[in-house]
Amino acid sequence: MPRDYSGTYQLVQQENLDAYLKALDIGLPLRKVVNLLRPTKEVQQDGNHMVIRTLTALRSYTMEFDVGVQFEENLGPVDGRMCQTTVQWDGDRLVCTQLGEKQDRGWIHWLEGDMLHLEMHAEGAVAKQVFQRKT
Repeated sequence: MPRDYSGTYQLVQQENLDAYLKALDIGLPLRKVVNLLRPTKEVQQDGNHMVIRTLTALRSYTMEFDVGVQFEENLGPVDGRMCQTTVQWDGDRLVCTQLGEKQDRGWIHWLEGDMLHLEMHAEGAVAKQVFQRKT
């Protein structure tokens, strides 16, 4: 069984987020605001059923899914798009593929100690975030 990701995590580091947001066609004013945010991630895992909440002062986003099952994801709060999303286990890593308007879109989550890592990619841009476990 893969690791249990359940917990609350606070952003402590990020890189290249602006390029990733630009690849998603997010306008400059909103990109500037998003780059200043320090999101909290709440992860609830029950076997292969997961709920990942990304919480910020500006807006929040909840992703609920079963690992290995494709679903239609409404990314309205993020960039206004819909896509077909599948999250798979790759060892202890969660690998997400989002099929839609943007090429090579998705993310990878993995744990190292009490740090939750997130790598997001779209259209050749890659952003990285690291979150520290709070609970």
